[in-house]
Amino acid sequence: MSEEQKPLTSNPEQPTPSWFSSWFDTPYYHILYKERNYREAQLFMDNLTHYLNLPEKAKVLDLACGKGRHAIYLNQLGFDVLGADLSENSIIEASKNSNESLHFKVHDMREPFEEKYDAIFNLFTSFGYFENDDDNLTTLKAIQQSLSDYGFAVIDFMNVNQVINGLVPEEVKTVDGIDFHLKRYVADGHIHKEIDFEDNGQKFHYTEKVKALTLQDFQDMMDEAGIYLLDIFGDYKLKKFHKNESERLIMIFK
Repeated sequence: MSEEQKPLTSNPEQPTPSWFSSWFDTPYYHILYKERNYREAQLFMDNLTHYLNLPEKAKVLDLACGKGRHAIYLNQLGFDVLGADLSENSIIEASKNSNESLHFKVHDMREPFEEKYDAIFNLFTSFGYFENDDDNLTTLKAIQQSLSDYGFAVIDFMNVNQVINGLVPEEVKTVDGIDFHLKRYVADGHIHKEIDFEDNGQKFHYTEKVKALTLQDFQDMMDEAGIYLLDIFGDYKLKKFHKNESERLIMIFK
C-alpha cells in the first residue's frame, strides 16, 4: 500500500461516526509518513505542469492537499493555487503559508467548487477511501464540474496490481522513537493497513482502507460520468503505464 495514502480511520478505543474523524488529523499520521520523497513529488509536479502546458498564473486546485506542501510548490511555480482538504487541522497548518495567490480551505471532495480551475490535482493516492463506493463516482463528477472549459484533471493513484503483488504482510517501522506495527491485507475489494503503536503509555489502533480500484474501474466510472480520459502514465516521470509493473496509475482527464 502506498505510504502517501490518505487513510480511512477507526479507533476501537474511541468510536467515531465516519472515516473523516481522521487518523490523518492526528500528529501520528504525519510522524509515520514523515520520510516521504518530496523531491520526487516536486519533479512529478514539474513534469505534470509542463505536460499540461499550463499558462502563467493558471488557477490550480490541489485536492486533498494535507498540510499544503505540494500546493506551496505549485504556487512557487507561478500558479494561483487553492489547497483543499477535509482535515481542519491540516488546513490550519497549511494556511500559515497563505499569500495573495495561495489559499487553503476545508472542503469535502465529493462537493464541486463554485469557482472553476484550469487544473485539478488529486495526488499521491488521495482517492478511494470512502465508506460508500458510490462516493468515488460522486467525487469524479465533482472534479469534472469544477474544471474550466479548457481545464484538465489529474488523479495519481496506486497501481493496484503492482501493490497487491508486492504487499508486505507485516513489518515494524520505528519513527521518532515510536514502533509502528503494520499489518497489510486485501479484503472486500479494499487494501487494508492495520496500525498499532504505543506512546506515553497509551495504546493506539488505526485502520487505513482504500478501494482497490484498477484502471478498468476508473474507466467504467468515467464512462458513466461522461468524463474523457486523455492519457495514462505509470510513474512520476510520465512513462507508459504497464498493468503489472508500473508503480503508479496516473490519469489525465477532462
